[in-house]
This record gives sequence, C-alpha cells and structure tokens, in this order.
Amino acid sequence: MVYKKTISQKFHVVALWITISGLLLIIATGDCTVINAGVQQRTFYVDATRGNDNQDGLTPEKAWCSLEMVNQVSLQPGDRVLFRRGDVWRGQLVPQSGNITGVVYYGAFGNGAKPLLLGSLSKNHPEDWQSVGSNLWATVPLRFEPEEVLVDLQKRRWSLHQEGGASCTFTPLPSDSKEYPAYRLECRRSGTKSNHIQLSAPGISARKGEYYLMTLHVQANQPVTLNRIVLMKSGSPWTTYATSGSDLAVSNNWKEYTIHFHCIRTALDTRLTLYLGGMLPVDTTLLFRPGKLMKATCSQSDPLSIDVGNIIFDQGRVTGIKKWKTADLRQEGDFFYDPRNWQVILLSNGNPPTLYRSIEFALRRHIINQGGCGYVTYENLALSCGAAHGIGGGSTHNITVRNCDVSYIGGGHQFTHPGGKPVRFGNGIEFWSTARDCLVEGCRLWEIYDAALSNQGGGTNVQENITYRNNIIWNSEYSFEFWNRDQASLTRNIRFEHNTCVDAGYGWGHCQRPDINGRHIMFYNNSSVTEKFFIRYNIFCNSKDSCLRKHGRDWTSALTMDYNCWFQRQGPIILWDKDTVDAGGFAAFQQKRGLDTHSIVADPKFVNPAGNDYRLAPDSPARALLDNGIPAGAIP
Repeated sequence: MVYKKTISQKFHVVALWITISGLLLIIATGDCTVINAGVQQRTFYVDATRGNDNQDGLTPEKAWCSLEMVNQVSLQPGDRVLFRRGDVWRGQLVPQSGNITGVVYYGAFGNGAKPLLLGSLSKNHPEDWQSVGSNLWATVPLRFEPEEVLVDLQKRRWSLHQEGGASCTFTPLPSDSKEYPAYRLECRRSGTKSNHIQLSAPGISARKGEYYLMTLHVQANQPVTLNRIVLMKSGSPWTTYATSGSDLAVSNNWKEYTIHFHCIRTALDTRLTLYLGGMLPVDTTLLFRPGKLMKATCSQSDPLSIDVGNIIFDQGRVTGIKKWKTADLRQEGDFFYDPRNWQVILLSNGNPPTLYRSIEFALRRHIINQGGCGYVTYENLALSCGAAHGIGGGSTHNITVRNCDVSYIGGGHQFTHPGGKPVRFGNGIEFWSTARDCLVEGCRLWEIYDAALSNQGGGTNVQENITYRNNIIWNSEYSFEFWNRDQASLTRNIRFEHNTCVDAGYGWGHCQRPDINGRHIMFYNNSSVTEKFFIRYNIFCNSKDSCLRKHGRDWTSALTMDYNCWFQRQGPIILWDKDTVDAGGFAAFQQKRGLDTHSIVADPKFVNPAGNDYRLAPDSPARALLDNGIPAGAIP
C-alpha cells in the first residue's frame, strides 16, 4: 500500500528563527567567534531562473544559474555564495573549504521561501513512462553506444587490498598471450563489509557527466554476485565518482560482462575498484580478465544511474514503498529500482503522471557532499528528496549548519549482507568519523529514513566539540543517533541541548524498514573512549518504540543527561540495555543510573502540534526546566 501522511507537508517552509545577519562565524567548541575582519570577501549570486553561468556572478543582475558553476569555481576563505530565495536547484552541492581567516558561506538572498536544493529527478510527464505489464509502469529504457577506448585495463597494474579479517591471495594466471592477462583471486575469508577486499587499477581520468562502458571476463568455482564496481578517488577521503549499474552473476563458465557508469565528478586521480568483501563464500576462486574502459553516449540526458531510494508523490502526500525485485510489487506504490538497466518499475493503476501532480525520484547521493571540508557555513537553505544524507561526508571540521530545513531524506541502498539482506541508509545531517568543532542550530528536520542528526564513525577516529542546539525534529526514525568504534577512537564534548523532538518512527520510512527502531535518542554500541557527552534541556515527545535506547558497552559514566522533558503516549520511555523504563519506573531509573535527576515525565503541550508548531503552550510543564531562564526545547 502507499504510505499516506496524515499531515500535509510542503517543501517550502518558513524559518522560525532570527537570522544573525552580516557576520561570518567560526565554530570552536560550540561557541561563535567573528572571523578576521581583514579577509577580502567576495559575494557570488545564484539565480536558477534568471541567472547565466557565462556571467561573473558578482551581482544579483549578473548571477550564475547552476550548482555546477558553484561547484567548479574556485572559492577563497571569506567568500559567500547566495542562492535566490524561492528558486529550486537539482543535483549535489560540493562545498569548498575556508580556513582560520574566514569561512566559505552558502546562504540565501532575496525574499520568499528558502532556496531549495533537491536531490531528485522528476518524472512528471506521461512520456517518461511506458507500460510493461498489468498495472506495471517503467521509466523509458536507456541505450548506450561506445565511442572510443579510453583505457586498456589489461595494461594497468592491478593490486589487492584486504582488511577486516579478510584473507586472500592474488596472482597472475599463466598465459601464452601477454595481450590478454588474467588473474586469480583465492579467498579463504572475505570479511563482512565490501571494502574488506578490493581489487583496483589506478591511473584513470574521469570527467563529470560522461558515460563509460567497461568490459571484463569473469569466472568462479561457485556462484558469486558482484554488485559494487566504482570509479573513485585514489586516496583519502576515497570519494566515489561513478558506481556501476549492474550486478554480475558469476558462474563457473567464463563470461564477458559490459558495465556502464555515469561520472559525477571530474578527477585525474581516479582508480577503478572492484569491492568484493563480504560477497565471496569461503574457498572461492575467482578468475578475471580485465577488458577496456570506453567513453559512451546515452540516449537520455538524465538517466537513473544512481539507486532510487524513495519516490515522493505530490510533495509528500504519499511516498512509494521500495522493493528488491519486480515479483515483489503487489500493492499500489510499490517500486523496484533495476540497477542493471537504470530503470524504475512501479505498480500503478495508470500512467503515474496522470494520477499525481509531481513525482520525485530521490537519488542515492548526499545533497551536500562535504567530505574533507572545513570552515564552511550553510544558512537558510532547504534540502529535500535525497536518498543518501542531506548533508554528509567524513573528515570534517568547523562546519556550521544554521536555520536550514531538511526533509524526505534517505532510503538508498547502502550495501547487501553476504546472506542477501539489503541495507538502506540516510541521515539528515551526519558527521562521519573524524569530525570536530561543528555546530547545527536552529534547523528543522522531518521525514528522515534514519537519523535526523548524527555523529558516528568506524575505524580509529576522533569526534569532538560537536553541538546540536535549538533544532526541531519530527517524523524521523531517530532524532539523534550516536556510535563510535574502535577502542582507539575518542569521543569528547558532544552536546545535544535545547532540541524539540517529536514522533520518532512516524515517518515515511518506518513502515518499510526491515529493522523498525523508532527512537529519539539511539545509542548504538560505542567502544570509543568517551568524555563529556551532554543530553540536556530537550523535549522528547512520543515515539513508536521508545524515546531512548542504549545498546552495548557501558560508556555512560561520561554522560550528563538532565533537565529533559520525556513523554510517551504508550509503551516504554527508555530501553536501557535489558531494562525497560516506563513512566511509573522513571524515578527508579533516575536513582539507579544517576541520570535525568531534574528531568520530568509530562506532556510538553505544544501550541499546535497538528500544524507542526512546536512552541510551548503557556501552561507547558517544560517551561519549568530552565537553563539561565530559558525553558527546555528549541528556543523560538
């Protein structure tokens, strides 16, 4: 069935907070410092309807028009990029870093709704679709034609990388012909994640917007499915430039495969990587002979080269239900993304655009991809309809996100477990692994598949001085999720304060998750050394499962949790390891854990929750939880 919302939402929303105008800020341990006033500042304007990328962008009358132009122009510390309010852009914003002398600022100018960045493609025209069966409609198929050979992969130096307990040997096969080299990979243990085994060939150039065809021959001594082949950055932060559109079903007979790519970045430092970890059964012998990488043309200008994680109909009135094969499409709104052919197949009672005014395909890419960036501020922007993260990327520092709206995020295919179980993902704003000196404040986040806000990481890393304050979150699976692994990692000075969190697990994704887990606070297993972790002056109102869940190793001697307002209409408020805490047991929890000493369990009483107005009513009990005279929850 199609998931129907009970409350109408719109992508264009009005901010509830006062903009601090005229100042560029740097975040250091959660505090604001004015940048060096001597920085030479340039302001660039972007106007989607009246701009032109052939102009200099330095005045509203000579504005640029595209995200592509914003991404490719070299920005300097102190520069500002302003998007016209009321306009809409599709694609991905790739920010540039400032430094200690000045941030690079992305914001808004003009009047009206916040500038809207969509991570989606629209399929609103009847000619975008064709009937492929009884009530089955598919996007129009693609055609690829090779143009020229770019790289002879047989002449590249292939290498093996393994980690995470994987154990393989990689050797050339004896051959009478030097022109057709082949390789043998013998796998004793494949690890558990795709990156645990990687075969790669460096020395490749990639250009944004181009299509590539790759050929290779593969054989295995037992059935294997290879489903992740990418063009990527050759070094940290290992950015992906293009992902293959095919699953390779490998058997014990040699077979030639042709794989297609659509490149999203221009880069000279590209390598071709086959991710094999977690996919190879024990004692697998894989033989492969590389072929060629060719430039190609595609029959459509906007192919679905990236997984579609969600379909948003009529600006969120209903959403689709993602399935993993055509045979599973049984109810109206069920859809399947076919990675082999870059197509969506949808169960619909008619040609979809005749039934809906708007159809947005949320694509598996971050709307803002900030990996490796520092000294960046985003303010007064709206992000919607992306199937990865709204704002995501690892190795970040001095990032500020202020007064932004983030909605309908996540649901993209992240990876498939060795047993065949697919995993979906997508957070509103995520700081992945090494992250420090970051602030998220005054934002609104709703309809997020996973966590609205999160700092999390794997491998040895440091997460420190990250503050989330004065945000309003609703209809997300988690309001805030945290974990950090391994034991050599460090987590320090994380603050989640003065946030209003409502209806965890009531979003579009909950009903189709394989792991329903609606919580406001989700503490997954955290093995890092942890210091100074604060959860204070928040409102946690209603959740599908529990308002808080703590799982795994006990690191909570570092946790200060207090002056919060908890309310759950039914079911437990807290699931702490194996302890279940309801309203009647909250006092015992306070005494046993030494947490939430001054917190209360009470209906926070909002002004108009049906209209998403989560300001406190005059008689709200949360008004008594004061922080220097300011009541709990987001500060209007």
